[in-house]
Amino acid sequence: MLLDRDPAHAFMPYPAVPVPHAPAGPLSGLTFAAKDLFDVAGYPTSAGSPHMLAMSGIRTRTAPTVQKLLDAGARLVGKTITDELAFSMSGKNAHFGTPVNGGAPDRIPGGSSSGSAAAVSNGLCDFALGTDTGGSVRAPANHCGLFGIRPTHARVSLELCHDLAPSFDTCGYFTRDGATFERVGAVLLGEDTAPLPQNPRVLLAQDAFGLLHREVREALAPALRRAEAVLGGSDDVDVAIEGFTALYWAMRYIQSREAWTVDGPMIERYHPPLGPGVADRFEFSRAVTDNQVAEAQVIRAAFRKRFSALLDGAVLILPTMPDIAPLLTESDEALNDYRNNALNLLCLSVLSGLPQVSIPLASRSGAPLGLSLMGPAGSDLSLVRLARRIAESA
Repeated sequence: MLLDRDPAHAFMPYPAVPVPHAPAGPLSGLTFAAKDLFDVAGYPTSAGSPHMLAMSGIRTRTAPTVQKLLDAGARLVGKTITDELAFSMSGKNAHFGTPVNGGAPDRIPGGSSSGSAAAVSNGLCDFALGTDTGGSVRAPANHCGLFGIRPTHARVSLELCHDLAPSFDTCGYFTRDGATFERVGAVLLGEDTAPLPQNPRVLLAQDAFGLLHREVREALAPALRRAEAVLGGSDDVDVAIEGFTALYWAMRYIQSREAWTVDGPMIERYHPPLGPGVADRFEFSRAVTDNQVAEAQVIRAAFRKRFSALLDGAVLILPTMPDIAPLLTESDEALNDYRNNALNLLCLSVLSGLPQVSIPLASRSGAPLGLSLMGPAGSDLSLVRLARRIAESA
């Protein structure tokens, strides 16, 4: 870790190794952090696991996505804590601790990109890389009051980054403000392959908002009016005509099978002690059947086709998460229930492969609450720019 102090407990406590960066470029003057799934030459990669850290050794190559930011003039200040093997959404790592939520210190930061969100929300760097498989950028962005993006699947390289579920894994990032969000996006995302039209159709995910408790909908209402003032009036749509339950299980089965394919051999060979929740999810993953995966793949393919057609040339407004971050004192059972509820919302982008941005526009009980935009595949930078416009609107 290259910072002198880490009051947010956001960074892995690695001995500092200089990481060269370009002296000038479009990100010159900005500092960033990288989730400890990405390889950086001179550092190990733990993936949030003491066992993986022990096996890592010092990496000799830097992940291309990290290198792209360095080449654009940004300065790396450290590698951030991640939930164990990136298979959690709480931000609590049983081995390396819980980073501090800069938007609500008495609440969980959200995972698995918890350290990255903590570093940005506590002002320790200007932006940070995270990964989002089932919600691991969008959840911490919502919880910590940050801009965050889950890009179109495969838009940003995950080479030399530890996998969780490759057909769902994406590389996203966090910022505190819209200007930096757009500045980083221009470098990391590149120009859109399918930019949004100047006046896109605007859709409101009526059934997604219907999942929220009344007080959460009321807290989001001013943010929704603000978004519609910039985007224009919206049309109500139901986004999960298959039912949220069917989509939830399709995502769970596919993610679990892929996670077991990636990490199962290591777990079976070495039996590393896994933290609460993570151990349960891998046990579930071990038991997923071929029939469950095959049925889930059929559901995913049909949903992806229908949902992509729905969002062709359109922007969808939806809640990022079901509520503000749970308190740190909540039980593991309560956190797991919250996670499962959140996956009903988060699975839309995961199964479709379409981009989603979360904008820090609301709050409840003194804690941040995000509103999201989704668009067609390849419209990522357009969404980032819209997020900035909405956030900066009066």
